[in-house]
Amino acid sequence: MDTEEIHRGRLIDHLQLVVRDLEASRRFYTAVLDALGVPMGGTGDDYFWADELFVSSTGSEAALGRPTGRHHLAFQARDRAAVEAFHRAAIAAGGTDNGAPGERPYHPGYYAAFVIDPDGNNIEAVYHGPSQRSAESIRVTF
Repeated sequence: MDTEEIHRGRLIDHLQLVVRDLEASRRFYTAVLDALGVPMGGTGDDYFWADELFVSSTGSEAALGRPTGRHHLAFQARDRAAVEAFHRAAIAAGGTDNGAPGERPYHPGYYAAFVIDPDGNNIEAVYHGPSQRSAESIRVTF
């Protein structure tokens, strides 16, 4: 597996999902990431990856034979149209609606959509809205 660029100083280095049906996940994530303008980074017989997301089959060396549990992943979208494209692409690629595109109460301008992927993970695309502040200065309380 080739790495194009390593980003030091991030909280998350990478996230691995181990899935039951790699081809169903490959179709789903290829469509979703394409809608968000994120290219696939690489692929092999028992894995694929894009940016910090690594998805592998239960038969891969790193999987230990078991799929991962249910996770919530949120992808950043460049605008509201990308959130909407994500939702359409995810549903068309086998995802299940878990929240249509719309404003959310998390903070002003939070526009998101949610889908369940083929393995039961809650996948979100979010656009935080235009802001004068940098991403580092946004504080969200949960």
